[in-house]
Amino acid sequence: MAAFIIGFAHIAMAHPHVWITGQEQVIFGPNGDIVAIRHAWIFDEMYSAFVTEGVGKKGQLLTKADLAPLAKSNVEDLAEFDYFTHAKIHSVKVEFGEPTDYSLEERPDKLVVLRFTMPLKTPVSAKLFSFQVYDPTYFVAFELDKQTPVSFVNAPKGCSTNVSGAKPLAAEESKKLTESFFSGLSPGSDFGVKLASAVIVACP
Repeated sequence: MAAFIIGFAHIAMAHPHVWITGQEQVIFGPNGDIVAIRHAWIFDEMYSAFVTEGVGKKGQLLTKADLAPLAKSNVEDLAEFDYFTHAKIHSVKVEFGEPTDYSLEERPDKLVVLRFTMPLKTPVSAKLFSFQVYDPTYFVAFELDKQTPVSFVNAPKGCSTNVSGAKPLAAEESKKLTESFFSGLSPGSDFGVKLASAVIVACP
């Protein structure tokens, strides 16, 4: 979050300040349990241009090595916000371990994509597993990719996924969305869940 905030403090006028399109992978273990969620977050043009400015050789796409320090700081700073990753099994919160395999790189279209894996502390059954990706303070706005929002890795036969969109805010709630309102939010406020899509995974 620190990297996000530093980059946009001088230009942001209203929430959200950063926009991310997410592609999520649900990773299964050999016995069919879910063991991790792998994120691929594609940043908007403004943020991508900001973080790549003055880095690397002009005219050349930035590599994972070029952006390794920023990838490390971005992922570490997300710890305070539970890495924007919230999951449940049978309505009980799922605990995650430390993120692994993180990287940041520039795509040919000049957009920057952050990838990292969130391993579950304890593998869970794939029956009635659900998760959401969102920033509780809504500084960062998430939208799942329309073409490939969620995919499986090593999933048992018959597994399926359902993505439900967020419910629109009521008129009274929308009136509250001022900068002063958001400046008073803390990670514990969990406002972002109101605008987050939900992913439900079901396996036989």
